[in-house]
Amino acid sequence: MKPFTLKMNVSSLVILFHFLFFIGLSQPTNRILFIFDDSYSMYAPWNSNIKIEVAKKIMGEFLDSLKTIPNLELALRCYGHQTFIKPTRNCKDTKLEVPFNTASKSAPLIKQRIQKLEPLGTTPIAYSLGESAADFTPCGNCRNIIILITDGIEECGGVPCEVSAELQKKGIFLRPFVIGVGLDVKFADVFGCMGKFYDVSNEANFKDVLNLVLTEAISQTTVQVDLLDILKKPTETDVNMTFYDANTKQVRYNYLHTLNHRGNPDTLVLSPNITYDLIVHTIPPIEKKNITIQQGKHNVIPVDAPQGYLKLELDGTLSKYFPTCVIRKKGEMNTLNIQDFGKVDKYIVGKYDIEVLTLPRIKLYDVDIQQSTTNTIKIPTSGNAYITKGGSGFGSIFLDDGKKMTWVCNLNPSLQTEIIYLQPGNYKLEFRYENAKQTLNTIEKKFAITSAITTNVKLN
Repeated sequence: MKPFTLKMNVSSLVILFHFLFFIGLSQPTNRILFIFDDSYSMYAPWNSNIKIEVAKKIMGEFLDSLKTIPNLELALRCYGHQTFIKPTRNCKDTKLEVPFNTASKSAPLIKQRIQKLEPLGTTPIAYSLGESAADFTPCGNCRNIIILITDGIEECGGVPCEVSAELQKKGIFLRPFVIGVGLDVKFADVFGCMGKFYDVSNEANFKDVLNLVLTEAISQTTVQVDLLDILKKPTETDVNMTFYDANTKQVRYNYLHTLNHRGNPDTLVLSPNITYDLIVHTIPPIEKKNITIQQGKHNVIPVDAPQGYLKLELDGTLSKYFPTCVIRKKGEMNTLNIQDFGKVDKYIVGKYDIEVLTLPRIKLYDVDIQQSTTNTIKIPTSGNAYITKGGSGFGSIFLDDGKKMTWVCNLNPSLQTEIIYLQPGNYKLEFRYENAKQTLNTIEKKFAITSAITTNVKLN
């Protein structure tokens, strides 16, 4: 799983939340409980330092940015920090270290407590989740949120996914956010059933992920992009998309579209105060202009992007030469893509013209790309002419079909030997040495090319 990136800094978040507060929008109190991993594995080296020291530094900076956000309360629960892991694991080693209070009061306390932590014990994630239910005291207009920061998986036999699902069902908290610190990517599915998982692969993107999680946790404005197939169903995915500020034309967000674990388009968090232009980087690209995001709602952006596949194959014994081709929309000259043989690319449903850059050129018209199907184009494997000259001179190769001579290419006058890859067929080579100043000195050689076979053509 690749890490998320966020093109919004902390100061922008603070301005956004203050703005919403002062214009009088009715918002619930957001209560965020940080569950912080202080197990012994946090001593492991990671980038510039050990994990615990990197986490302390970045968490400290992050907490400083939260102190002025309105309608926000924070609390801290830790695990693996009270009992040394040997000789036996303490699978109840979890404690609420800082109870809920306004962000202005609790953020400094959480920062102080984290700075004093020393990794000692094991990783009782399921037990810590269960205990956290009591941390959320009764509140009439609160959104209860958990952000779990961990560098390991459950080590005490518990089932975090079951505990999380049960507490969500009871309304104790919303779907948790899980931030994996230097975790193996294979654990993404382990945490995916428990909450929304974010992979922090290095310390450089740790703060970006924290900001992204904060924005999604506090903001109730969410977005999904439906890439619609030919039946208007949101089944298309795995395409990069770019959101631009429609006014300034600056890039605001870049995402690789995906479907979540339930097969639905994944949820994004975008600032609602911007009008966007969206480009979906299909072939050809799809553009949607002047998109507005409604505050406090789940926004769906539908984009017609039905796609199929084009597969290019060589028919015959493979050689060292793999040609490429130019892909254009039917009847147009603009190049959409350069696709190599042996490769499969995805295209918007429709008709295309293909120019294969073999010698001679192969031109295919009205190539049909249909929804979710693969159109396979095969051409013969090229052979090659190994041309030996007795000196420098001028010459050309022609395709000879028995009726006319079709020019294919010119020879390089400075080379004594030359290898030219050609499609199977009958050819003529017309050549004159540089010092032979009479047209009658033209040398003509006939030769045939077979797929994947070298044909020797001697001019001396």
